[in-house]
Amino acid sequence: MSIILETENLTKRFRGLVATEGIGFTLAEGEVRAIIGPNGAGKTTFLSMISGHLAPTLGRVVYKGIDVTAKPVEARARLGILRKFQTPSVFENLTAAENIELAVLRTDCPWHDRAMEVAKTLATIRLTDQSDLPAKFLSHGQRQWLEIGLLLAARGNLLLLDEPAAGMTAEETAATEALVNRLAAEHRLSIIIIEHDIGFVRQLGARVTVLHLGHVLAEGTFEEIAANSQVRDVYLGY
Repeated sequence: MSIILETENLTKRFRGLVATEGIGFTLAEGEVRAIIGPNGAGKTTFLSMISGHLAPTLGRVVYKGIDVTAKPVEARARLGILRKFQTPSVFENLTAAENIELAVLRTDCPWHDRAMEVAKTLATIRLTDQSDLPAKFLSHGQRQWLEIGLLLAARGNLLLLDEPAAGMTAEETAATEALVNRLAAEHRLSIIIIEHDIGFVRQLGARVTVLHLGHVLAEGTFEEIAANSQVRDVYLGY
C-alpha cells in the first residue's frame, strides 16, 4: 500500500511547554489508525498539526508526496484532509439530507448526480430513514454519523476523527466501528482516530499508536499494545 501521510520530526512547543516532540508517523492509503494516550499526551495537538489548525514549531507534514506544512486548513481540506471534532458540528435546522447536500455542493459532482450522491451517503451512514429529519432531532450517535457523512460527501481522502464513539450506546459504538472500517475497505479512505474508549479501539481492530508526554511510546496491534508493560503503566492501568 502507498503511503498517504508522513510526519517528520513533528514538534510543537508552547513557550516552555513541549506538547509534542520529534513525532515520526506514517499512514497508508486505506489504513485506519487509532491514537491513544493519557490526557496531555499530545494527541489533539498532533491531529491539529496534520489538519493545519496548528503550525508545528519544527518538522514537516507530507500528504500524498506534497509538503503541506505551511498550507492553511482550507488548502488542506481542498486536497482531501478533513477533520471531525469531538463535538458534532452540523447545521441544526437543516435536515440530514440538506446537510449532506451542502457538502456535495463543494465538490465537482455534476448537478444531475447530486441527489444520488446524497442518497448514497445517507445509506452509508445509516441515516436514510432520517433523511428528512432536522439534525437537531437526531440522536447523539446519529449526529456523529452525519458529521462523518459530511466528510465523505465532501470527498475527503484523509479523515481525522476526534473521539467519534464518545457518548454512544453500545449498539451505536458497534455501528461506528463498522462504518469506519467500511469507509477504509470500500472507499479506500485513510482514517486517524483519537479515542479514549478502549473497548471501541479493541473492536476497531486497527493498528494503534500510543502517545505519552508528546512522544510515541509504542505502536502495534491492540494485542501488542495491551501486552506492553509501559503502556499499561502510563495509560491502560492493568
